[in-house]
Amino acid sequence: MPEATVATVASADAVGGVRGAADAYLAAGYYHAYSVVGLVAVVGVLFVAVAFAAGHLLRPVVPTREKMLTYECGVDPVGEGWAQTQIRYYVYSFLYVIFAVDAIYLFPWATVFAAPGFGGTTLVEMFVFIGFLAVGLLYAWKKGVLEWT
Repeated sequence: MPEATVATVASADAVGGVRGAADAYLAAGYYHAYSVVGLVAVVGVLFVAVAFAAGHLLRPVVPTREKMLTYECGVDPVGEGWAQTQIRYYVYSFLYVIFAVDAIYLFPWATVFAAPGFGGTTLVEMFVFIGFLAVGLLYAWKKGVLEWT
């Protein structure tokens, strides 16, 4: 009887040793995949650092009064630096967000809705989402933003 117990323990240890080696091999492959990603990230950071360093070393440094002036769109600065922005630009961006977000979410929703098992729930969720967008569009319409003058 004791020989059978020793043989059973020895065979279990052999299986465990094989299983441990297989686990170590899989873990090595797992970490190898991430090491490739890490290596690519390090090479990318080094590439950017070398490009910035080369630009810093090779550019001429001759500061003049004209180079230190504020510059925008090829127009010399005139007057104060304070300028008010009209609210209509905010409203245009608001409308853009309404329609862009609508388009971003409707296309993936259409593909999920076609999958089996996603019928009623996704339909209700999308109507709630479109309802929120409709409220935003209604607000813009009531404010008279949609009238182009």
